[in-house]
Amino acid sequence: MSKLQAKKVLGLIPARGGSKGIPKKNLFPIMAKPLAQYTFEAAKECAALHHVMISSEDEEILHFAQLHGIDTRYRRPRELGSDFSKTADVVEDVLNWLEKVGEYPDVLVLLQPTSPLRSADDIEHAINKFIELEADSMVSVHKMTEHPYKSMYRDEEGDWRYLAKPSEKAHRRQDYDDNYFTVNGALYLVKPDWFRKHKTFVIEGETELFEMSPIAGMDVDELVDVFKVEAYLKMLSN
Repeated sequence: MSKLQAKKVLGLIPARGGSKGIPKKNLFPIMAKPLAQYTFEAAKECAALHHVMISSEDEEILHFAQLHGIDTRYRRPRELGSDFSKTADVVEDVLNWLEKVGEYPDVLVLLQPTSPLRSADDIEHAINKFIELEADSMVSVHKMTEHPYKSMYRDEEGDWRYLAKPSEKAHRRQDYDDNYFTVNGALYLVKPDWFRKHKTFVIEGETELFEMSPIAGMDVDELVDVFKVEAYLKMLSN
């Protein structure tokens, strides 16, 4: 039996009812398909996930998830469904419930529904790497689209500085250091006991990085992000 087959890998989709940028964002239509459905389908198509469940307090989202074969037995407490709720608290509550029902996983994969272009292959490759590395935690990243050599920080006094300074030889984009990444939120993988100890998915210097393309890692937060995703999907369909 392979390491992967020996592991119980849970896909957890956190999808609360409210949102700031886009009302009812998780059910907002993108190319006539609700946003969350893209993650439901990718998770169900990923053979490396042994179980897929949702964390939500919203009955409409729960019903929609059930129609797509997602486990909806767990109900998120209302107090964990606000704008101020922390993802760590949401995940910890799910782990407590799983422990009580005897379904505690070896690996938890957090699949935020705001990443509609993350595929089943992306999920599977991340799980394979996580298990091969015997990692405690892993987060998906992509190369920074706005390079730090061109990005600034301005303090309260109005003074600014570059986030990173290039060498004197770096005059063109192709001369830039290419080792800068952005956490895109598409995939978080963790051993549950490690998560319970640290109350986070990412620790600097410890968490492994899983590199994806900027397109696969695209996050839908504002309406302009919807337009970007639809443009890409239309291009693929032509």
